[in-house]
Amino acid sequence: MVTSTRIAIARKRRGLTLADLSGRVGVSLQSLSNYETGRTDPTTETLAKISAELDFPENFFRKPDIELLPLEAVSFRARSKLAAAPRDAALAASTLALELNEWIEYRYKLPSTQVPTLGRLSPESAADVLRARWNLGNAPISNMVHLVESRGVRVFSLPPEFADVDAFSFWRNGTPFIFLSTLKSPERGRFDVAHELGHLVLHGEERGLYGPAAEKEANSFASAFLMPEDSVMSLIPKSPLPSQIVEAKRIWKVAAMALTYRLHDLGLLSDWHYRKACVELSKRGYRSSEPRGMPSRENSQLLEKVFNMAQGKGISTRHVADELKVSTQELSSWIFGLVVTVRTGTGRWEPPVAASRPRLSVVR
Repeated sequence: MVTSTRIAIARKRRGLTLADLSGRVGVSLQSLSNYETGRTDPTTETLAKISAELDFPENFFRKPDIELLPLEAVSFRARSKLAAAPRDAALAASTLALELNEWIEYRYKLPSTQVPTLGRLSPESAADVLRARWNLGNAPISNMVHLVESRGVRVFSLPPEFADVDAFSFWRNGTPFIFLSTLKSPERGRFDVAHELGHLVLHGEERGLYGPAAEKEANSFASAFLMPEDSVMSLIPKSPLPSQIVEAKRIWKVAAMALTYRLHDLGLLSDWHYRKACVELSKRGYRSSEPRGMPSRENSQLLEKVFNMAQGKGISTRHVADELKVSTQELSSWIFGLVVTVRTGTGRWEPPVAASRPRLSVVR
């Protein structure tokens, strides 16, 4: 029996409309609509065509029913400007990645969630409170992805074809998730993690996660969380030169423009000095890129541990993909491109009972 919702999810994952897919498969628009709503099942021949066109194995379409993440639950930025096709493709990819998360949680005991809801506080105060609760003090954060993973946030990557989709986050059954673009500079990637953490902390499961006001709050939180006021004030002189900003950005591993904004926000740059610094940094290329930046972006440590442990049991990414009924390329797009090759072993992994799940920790 074919699961109708999986046809719809697979189509949206590939960024296709009903009309697009019906034309490629050679069935009427009405027939395809009936397949997706469960009114009728496709023939064996038609299912094979759908499978080939969407690059999902046929047994993917026979897995249990699946529900696309609701748009209102996700913290898309510039939601009104984002076209429906890339938006729905990102929602479909993240929905499928949740099945990988279930696969992992069944086999491993992951860090518990330690992300509080602090929506009644200002973004700056919430950042200070969270730093205190997580015992971070005012020290620069060495790795944002590792930090949030150690506090129970599940972090996955977005497929590289989603250039128009920024990072986003959501809560799912009490667990926080962040999906990151891999196309940004390492510094902007760190800010994205802090921005999405801001959404999770400030907006939680009960508040709306969209709109200019929510985005401004998340940006303010990210800025304060990455660059604490006391730390910045003690290390940066008043009215620093652009060259000093470029040098200092390495302390907090942030973009030069992000540090410039923070310095203006804290009163270390006047309006005039801020505008002048922005113009000079733009001329040096810091508006569109990050010259002399971090050598590599921050990726998931938890996923790396999971797949390394699986490898030790003779389980490759191909085995995991086969269990999830997706291609290895699809799986790789959710896990920051991790590729694990199988070692000598049985080639099969019987999942352990829940009580014997290995406990995974993340070093931040």
